[in-house]
Amino acid sequence: MRILLIEDDAEMAGFITDGLALQGHVTLTEQEGRQGLRRAQGENCDVLIVDRMLPDIDGTDLVSEMRGLGLSEPILMLTSLGAIEDRVKGLGSGADDYLVKPFAMAELCARIDALSRRGRGGLGDTAACGTIKIDRVRRDVWREGQRIVLQPREFELLEQLIRQQDQVVSRAMLLEQVWHFHFDPQTNIVETHMSRLRQKLNAGFERDPIVTVRGVGYKLRSDV
Repeated sequence: MRILLIEDDAEMAGFITDGLALQGHVTLTEQEGRQGLRRAQGENCDVLIVDRMLPDIDGTDLVSEMRGLGLSEPILMLTSLGAIEDRVKGLGSGADDYLVKPFAMAELCARIDALSRRGRGGLGDTAACGTIKIDRVRRDVWREGQRIVLQPREFELLEQLIRQQDQVVSRAMLLEQVWHFHFDPQTNIVETHMSRLRQKLNAGFERDPIVTVRGVGYKLRSDV
């Protein structure tokens, strides 16, 4: 895989580059966020690794900007900030995974492999459920031809519902699939994003395609 690493610590960047090379990966490195953004737009990389604390921009702001520009590559955020609120902020910015320093090289490689598999996913570049259609490359959404603008995490939530359309998806599954939490962080993050997603999908339409299954989770109906 081609991996873009945006990391200002030269020693850390060298450690990661050497470790990934042993797994057969090619790593491109940048020390500053803005230059990293330009390179991410110009290079065809499979996975992006972004340090949280960069000299010219916070990593969460950089990831948000990347998603806003339509970059859809899987992003793993590296950081020394491991509190739950830090993880929530990092994942909420649009990162797909969050790894706290210090870490084992084997775990980093395993997570990159998982992100790559997830990036390929089981859906094509476009997917649909009933009247809703998404473009996973451009991260665009339409309902009956009407374009709907979603934030990165709202898009990923919809993408997971489409992937499992007409099935009940539990809150725990969404926490793991969208936020990559393997535990319950005791937040209402799913409910908050689901409410926003619903408002945007239903603006101007009479029927709500998302069904709340009380005490369990949600289901996206294909017949709406």
